[in-house]
Amino acid sequence: MQEPFDLRQPLAKTAFALFDVETTGLSPAYGDRICEVACLTVRDGREVGRFESLVDPGRPISPGAFRVNQITPEMLAGAPPFEAIAPSLLALMEGTVLVAHNAAFDLGFLAMELEIARVPPPEGPVVDTLALSRRAFSFASNSLPAVARALDVETGPAHRAMGDVWTMGQVLDRILWELDRRWSVTTLDQLLDFQGGPIAYPHARALPLPPAIAEALQARCEVRMRYVDARGRETQRLVRPLRVHEQRGYLYLVAHCHRAGAMRTFRLDRVVELALEAGPDQSR
Repeated sequence: MQEPFDLRQPLAKTAFALFDVETTGLSPAYGDRICEVACLTVRDGREVGRFESLVDPGRPISPGAFRVNQITPEMLAGAPPFEAIAPSLLALMEGTVLVAHNAAFDLGFLAMELEIARVPPPEGPVVDTLALSRRAFSFASNSLPAVARALDVETGPAHRAMGDVWTMGQVLDRILWELDRRWSVTTLDQLLDFQGGPIAYPHARALPLPPAIAEALQARCEVRMRYVDARGRETQRLVRPLRVHEQRGYLYLVAHCHRAGAMRTFRLDRVVELALEAGPDQSR
C-alpha cells in the first residue's frame, strides 16, 4: 500500500510524473483510445525516469486526430496494447504527483484504459499546468504551445506524447519559479490550493464531453474549431454548440455555424482542435 502523501512537503523535494497521451479522437466515452503515451518523472527539475510507447488502440485513428498527431497505421503496426504497458507506466508514476496539461482530458483516457485493463489507477495528487497557467498569467491562449511561447521556454515536438511532456516540464519549472517569486508558493498543498483545489480522478463510466464543448454548452458561448469534412478538406469554423447526440456509434455536435448562417451537424471525430471563443480556452 502506497504511503499517504505529505501535502506539506516542499516542492523542491516532490517527484512529479509529467504525463501526456495521443489518442484516436476526442472522447473516451464514445470509444476513442490511447495510441501513444509518455511519462517523464522529475524531482527539483532533474529527470529521474521516463517511459514512452506507441500503443495499439484497436481502432482507426480519426481524421481529426491524424491531422494533429500524424500517427499512421504503419507506425502502430506491432505496437503493444495498453494493458501490456500499464505496469511499467504505473510503476513510474508510483509515489509521484501526476502532472498533465488539461488533466481532465488525459486522465479521462487513462481512467478508461485502466478500467479495460482491470488495473487500479494511480493514487497521487494531480496538478494541471493548464489551471496553473490560467491563474498565474493572462495569456490570450492557454494551449501548451502558446503558454510555452509566452514563457519563452524550450519546447519539444508538438502533438507527440514525449514532445509535449518535455514542453510541459519546461512550463512547469517556469510556473513554479513564478509562484515562488510572486506568491510564495513553495509546498505541495499551496500549489494545489493555487490551482483551485485537488483534481478528482475521473470515473471511466462517467466521462465528460471534450472540455471546450462541455464548457460552451454550459456557458452558452461559442467555440472556434478546425474541422475535416468527409472529403478531407480542413476548414475553420466559429460555432455556437446547441447539443450533442450519438448516432450509429459516432458522436455529433449540433451547432449554429456562423460561416453557413444556419444550424449544422459536425462529427466530433473529425474535429482537429477546439477552443472557447469567449472565456478560458481548451488546451488540446
